[in-house]
Amino acid sequence: MLKITQDTQLAAVDLGSNSFRLEIGRVVDGQILRVDYLKEAVRQGGDLDEDRNLKPQAFERGLKCLARFGERLKGFPVEHVRAVATQTLREATNSEDFIRQAQKVLGYPIEIISGVEEARLIYQGVSRMLPQSDEKRLVIDIGGRSTEFILGQHFKANVTESLRLGSVGWSQKYFADGQFSERNFERAEIAAESIIDMIANRYIGQSEVAYGASGTVGAVADVLAGAGFAPDRIERAQLEWLKQTLIKAKTPDRLNMEGLKDDRRAVIGGGLAILTAVFDTLQIDTLMVANGALRHGVLYDMLSSDHATEDLRTLSIARLCKQFGVEMDHANNVSKAALYFYDAMQASDTHKPLLHWAALCHEIGWAISHTDCNKHGAYILDNTELMGFAQSELHTISLLVLGHQGKLRKLPADFDNQDLVCQLMALRLAVIFCHSRRMPALKHLQLERHKQQFVLILSSQWANQHPQTHYLLEEECLLWQKLGWQLELQLT
Repeated sequence: MLKITQDTQLAAVDLGSNSFRLEIGRVVDGQILRVDYLKEAVRQGGDLDEDRNLKPQAFERGLKCLARFGERLKGFPVEHVRAVATQTLREATNSEDFIRQAQKVLGYPIEIISGVEEARLIYQGVSRMLPQSDEKRLVIDIGGRSTEFILGQHFKANVTESLRLGSVGWSQKYFADGQFSERNFERAEIAAESIIDMIANRYIGQSEVAYGASGTVGAVADVLAGAGFAPDRIERAQLEWLKQTLIKAKTPDRLNMEGLKDDRRAVIGGGLAILTAVFDTLQIDTLMVANGALRHGVLYDMLSSDHATEDLRTLSIARLCKQFGVEMDHANNVSKAALYFYDAMQASDTHKPLLHWAALCHEIGWAISHTDCNKHGAYILDNTELMGFAQSELHTISLLVLGHQGKLRKLPADFDNQDLVCQLMALRLAVIFCHSRRMPALKHLQLERHKQQFVLILSSQWANQHPQTHYLLEEECLLWQKLGWQLELQLT
């Protein structure tokens, strides 16, 4: 568990689509006060090729930036640093290659978080930086390649959405000719409205105050403040004024506006079009400018106990199981059996929660079909977004669900990863022993692990009393032999 005391320094790294940011804060009386802040316009979101790979130059810019961040973080305990990556690296085909190299130069683990987890953390950051009240809040964050929408109250996010529209992507698509024209703005706004329409009913009229965070909202607010408008809010009429100002300038290089930073020139058109569509589709009159952002949410989330984070993930899995009609008595039995076998292997405790959650939802694919239910379940997990989870965690759970039954040779898993093999072995054994959908008596069996060999010791009497389980175990032994691992049955 993370131990936080007075004056502890925490660090958050945000690998955004437009900029990478490092926020270092010091804990003082339950609040986090800024110690240092670094920001670099890396612009990875604009450098995905036609196959959705990060281009070499984007790779290089990102690694150089993180190397500089790593120098500043030198000496920080690993548990006091959290680095998160967002939409561009969620999309990029070669994101795993980048993350692997990025972790080396940064010196700390990097999580690719889901859209709804990003939204939750954004709300945490915004709510912590606002005066406390009972107001129902709508928080909006328009980033480089995604936009997050959150309804919440106090410190709790109640409704979260993340849509694939952002200032970088929209500028590339609808202002590709480099012109701020009426036609380009019209096309960009209509396209954004068509996407926001899909979630509008969940948000219209559900909040008392609307807040805009970071990214495009911050950039637009700075420009409006430089023109003499109130710095703490954005009105719909002001967006129209700004649009006409951009159209008059015609191109980004001819923009000469106080408050407009150089790194925002190329993406202000797409961001403004999305912000206008947000106002019109969600029927917003005034958007208050919030100070909090994703990086602040990451810092404050670190102040929460490990149990709080685990509870959030447990709730997310429980909702998923309920949504897909999982038989929870059986799922819990499989979890208990899997954890029993995993403990017997003396494997790392770090991975036990993922095994537990995989066991709970190993049958979610049944909602689609009993045939190939493992494949359906894995697909659901790889294409869902659950609060509290990093994408890598969801992928591990998906892999375990995919491998809980059937042949192992085709499983896209790293069988040199001993922790993963132990998780997989434990889950498959649990499914076999629970095949009758009753909790088996496990105290009469023994499981031993010797490097790449597992030995399951059973009594002959037990085997005679449970012929189907015995048969399934013999078949399981044959499957593992083809992978360089060995499962051996010993009857006493």
